[in-house]
Amino acid sequence: MRGAPARAGPAAPRSPRRRRRFPEKPPAPTGQTKHPRHPGFWKMLAVATCVALLGCLQAQELQGHVSIILLGATGDLARKYLWQGLFQLYLDEAGKGHSFSFHGAALTTTKQGQEIMAKVLESLSCPEDVAPGRCAELKDQFQGLSRYRQLKTPEDYAALSEDVEALVRHEGRREAGRLFYFSVPPFAYADIARSINSSCRPGPGAWLRVVLEKPFGHDHRSAQQLATELGSFFQEEEMYRVDHYLGKQAVAQILPFRDQNRKALDGLWNRHHVERVEIIMKETVDAEGRTSFYEEYGVIRDVLQNHLTEVLTLVAMELPYNASSAEAVLQHKLQAFRALRGLRSASAVLGQYRAYGAQVRRELHKPDSFHSLTPTFAGILVHVDNLRWEGVPFILMSGKALDERVGYVRILFKNRAFCAQSQKDWVTARSPCLPQQVIFYIGHGELGAPAVLVSRSLFKPTLPSKSWKEVGGRPGLRLFGRPLSDYYAYSPVREQDAYATLISHIFHGRKGSFVTTETLLASWAFWTPLLDSLSREVPRVYPGGAENGHLLDFEFTGSQLAFCQQQVAQLVRGPGSAPMPRDFQVLRATYRESPLVAAWPEELIAKLASDIEAAAVQAVRRFGQFHLALSGGSSPIVLFQQLATGHYGFPWARTHLWLVDERCVPLWDPESNFQGLQTHLLQHVRVPHYNVHPMPVHLHQRLCAEQDQGAQAYAEQISALVTNGSFDLVLLGMGPDGHTASLFPQSPAGLDGEQLVVLTESPSKPHHRMSLSLPLINRARKVAVLVMGRLKREITMLVSRVGHEPKKWPISGVLPGSGQLVWYMDYEAFLG
Repeated sequence: MRGAPARAGPAAPRSPRRRRRFPEKPPAPTGQTKHPRHPGFWKMLAVATCVALLGCLQAQELQGHVSIILLGATGDLARKYLWQGLFQLYLDEAGKGHSFSFHGAALTTTKQGQEIMAKVLESLSCPEDVAPGRCAELKDQFQGLSRYRQLKTPEDYAALSEDVEALVRHEGRREAGRLFYFSVPPFAYADIARSINSSCRPGPGAWLRVVLEKPFGHDHRSAQQLATELGSFFQEEEMYRVDHYLGKQAVAQILPFRDQNRKALDGLWNRHHVERVEIIMKETVDAEGRTSFYEEYGVIRDVLQNHLTEVLTLVAMELPYNASSAEAVLQHKLQAFRALRGLRSASAVLGQYRAYGAQVRRELHKPDSFHSLTPTFAGILVHVDNLRWEGVPFILMSGKALDERVGYVRILFKNRAFCAQSQKDWVTARSPCLPQQVIFYIGHGELGAPAVLVSRSLFKPTLPSKSWKEVGGRPGLRLFGRPLSDYYAYSPVREQDAYATLISHIFHGRKGSFVTTETLLASWAFWTPLLDSLSREVPRVYPGGAENGHLLDFEFTGSQLAFCQQQVAQLVRGPGSAPMPRDFQVLRATYRESPLVAAWPEELIAKLASDIEAAAVQAVRRFGQFHLALSGGSSPIVLFQQLATGHYGFPWARTHLWLVDERCVPLWDPESNFQGLQTHLLQHVRVPHYNVHPMPVHLHQRLCAEQDQGAQAYAEQISALVTNGSFDLVLLGMGPDGHTASLFPQSPAGLDGEQLVVLTESPSKPHHRMSLSLPLINRARKVAVLVMGRLKREITMLVSRVGHEPKKWPISGVLPGSGQLVWYMDYEAFLG
């Protein structure tokens, strides 16, 4: 339940108001013409005067005292941005009627906090257009209104409330409102919110605003939990979640630009004319000193889920009739979220700069064997499934330790023109063959400042002249392959920090630039499935800075992203001078012209299990069920255990489990493949019993008797339940003689022909087996071959060199006709 709000102190006495009387018919002065005797003239004059006076009185009543409490006042964010933003608010609002007090609060002791605050306040600066003398005067005033206090307990908050009420009484004013800025970790939100709600709310008639900094949760579930906790203490209209990107001038201009240029953009802002949209934030700095935060969040949670997604919605949303209405903008943003196509692991490429692992081990005291999977670079391909944007790729990209610091939104339009004349004869900046684009340049980079750029070959834009000015030519400067003169370019008349802008909006109660609970949860609902599917993905290692070259370039086909350059090996050097096999973190290459994933056994099994889960989720989403055929033997046991204990989101209720092969022994025999499956997987997960399909090797008290037709019965069962006999995924192994499933060189049955399931002979006991045939295996949508152990090194080398010779090496015959083959090998099998 919401705690009772703190009671306001007694109101300050007000001086009695004098009533002015207006004579009904005042006499005209001597020598002047009398007012005409129109009926109601004096009545209208009296009403107008009273309305004007009432407006003045109401304006006077609206002025009051505002208390701003900065929680975490001694932290990095406060020192770098928030105190300067609060000072800018004071510069803008001083003398307009409100009085202010600024309270820096933290857990730091009073003496230490006062010392830190004094240094911060001394470093504050004024805009260039404020005279130095006036700046010094305002700075002294601001310092006099700012004080530090330690806030730890509910009693501390109650004392703060009493002090604010006493100050308001002393000034003889009313309290206008209180603003609490949470520049603290999210785990502290609930306790602080409880204390504010129970002990530090303003009295009736005054507003309360609480400002929250990201991260707003780690995934959809944690964001929902945090939102529920905060919602038990504050109303939605009292909460302002800050995404500072929404305060950046170029980003804040996207909707006004679309609104003011409706006539030019209405016919262009759609799939018929837009080739793609790029939303980019690149950084040259790395994560050193912040690896604790980065290990928990990574680049997608740190940048893409919030900053870049907010920008995406501003570009993709339908433009409201009234673009200045915060409520209308919110509703259209939510519609844009609902139109986003779900992301898959194939929608992303991930990277990690080379020094990151060593920084993590050093800062977090991890052992030398620890290897982080946290991405510091990500490229994501997003599609918006509606009529306006169908088929248009939205590319989101961010990373640390890249070649430049820059942020921009680039809308690239299709160009259907062909110019017969050579480029040297094109009219500068006006040829229809030039690239046509609209760019919201967020900052830094070659231009070094926020800007809005529109190709001259497109249209001349309209921007507000009081706040944006046209940029003059800068010879030699090229942006996106073209000289600056090719664009209509505009920059802000006065650059302003994003936090200063947002603090001003908070003070004035403008909610359009903030993240609501609805949009927050919509964003996490969109990103969480992808984050879960990528949790075990090994990022590509890149050196950092200019040395990255083209290593992080990626391309997209349909709904899939992939790096342009194949990276054969990613090497993490050990203590020795020469690299050893154990130094390799992950190796990605090709084997027999199919993708190869190689890693240490634990990492390899985790990767394979993650890939199987991703295939399961995709199959269930598309077809409603997932058909998985599993091999027996010792290698898959650790995989079964991984699936049973580490993949709680696996859609087991919609999964059908089949066996690739089986020994001709009773199902309860320890040598039975089904018994291994039962022991290590089935008893730990909830698969409906009618979805489990053991091979019928034991019929009529006989084992694999031809006359019992067990193989035919299993084939009929597959044909009845598996569409076209195409399993969604088949897991195979490879024996030291090149056999796979129970297809052996000495027993050619099942290598070709029409049979789906066959009886075969093994050179080792038990000799009699049942197996899926090679033609049936090759119908699968995906085949995964798991090869582990030093004993497999020789056959791995041999099979890498042979062609399609299934009678000699049955594994060489595995090649899905319309599916994908992926090899999973540990380093001992691959490198020896």
